[in-house]
Amino acid sequence: MTKTQIIEAAVAAVLLACTFAGYIYSKKKITDGATKKKKRAGKLWGMGVIISAWFLAGLFISVFSGKKSHLVIEFEMFSERIDVFGITLAKTTVIGLGVLIVLIILLILLRVFCISKFKTDSPGYLQTALETAVEFTDNFVKNATGEFTKKNLPPFVLSIAILMFGCAFSELFGLRAPTSDLTFTLSLGLCTFALLNIYGISKNGVIGRLKNMGGAVPAMRPLMIPLKAVSDISVPISLACRLFGNMMGGMLVMDLLKGVLGGYSSGLPAIAGLWFNLIHPGIQIYIFVTLSLTFIDEAMELE
Repeated sequence: MTKTQIIEAAVAAVLLACTFAGYIYSKKKITDGATKKKKRAGKLWGMGVIISAWFLAGLFISVFSGKKSHLVIEFEMFSERIDVFGITLAKTTVIGLGVLIVLIILLILLRVFCISKFKTDSPGYLQTALETAVEFTDNFVKNATGEFTKKNLPPFVLSIAILMFGCAFSELFGLRAPTSDLTFTLSLGLCTFALLNIYGISKNGVIGRLKNMGGAVPAMRPLMIPLKAVSDISVPISLACRLFGNMMGGMLVMDLLKGVLGGYSSGLPAIAGLWFNLIHPGIQIYIFVTLSLTFIDEAMELE
């Protein structure tokens, strides 16, 4: 440790001791007779303890780990490739398959050990939560696309949402989220592209689908159908780029936070990760699903 670091450690230790003593003293005063002023003082002393402990921990981490703050961030649009049994695959593809396998195992265990014990007369917390999720998905899809898709589309929507959430959750373990790879998000966008054509043809037939693409004016259909085809082809690209950009932005913010703070980043990424790895992906899942349902509903409309 350098002389400056020793002085900083001594100051941080003294501040920690003082704030901790003040916190203990304020807690004793609160037990004697709680008032708003005493409670406010206790909270301030508690915040002082947390800040002092964070500064002291960050100082020791910086000294012994050698971490220093920097603003250099290495960015790759596509994931690095790894060799798996002689086959070269993107690392995010392997992570995505791992997330999928874990989810399948968890759902099988849920089906065998939990759902089989559900009761209609006295549902528990888990049964209520699952039934609420399924009912919400059914109503959400029904309101977005109508009665025609209520049988088969809700399971797909819920499955995609769970998979995307699992991929985002993997970033909490230090892995690159598959949804921050453009190839992975493009595959999700292609699923939407396939579904909008499948449901459009299933409801209206091939001729009805072409009429839908051509618009309400028959004379303009030879011109409008190719233009609409190009527009439909851009749907998976648009969905993929939107999801990729938002998820990559969250990952870059986390890397920037760790880089700027260096050793003092202890604890803060975990708090920020609750937003960028849980809440923020939830918002992006909602946007992706809503846009996908909008495109599917548009493909089924027939003027």
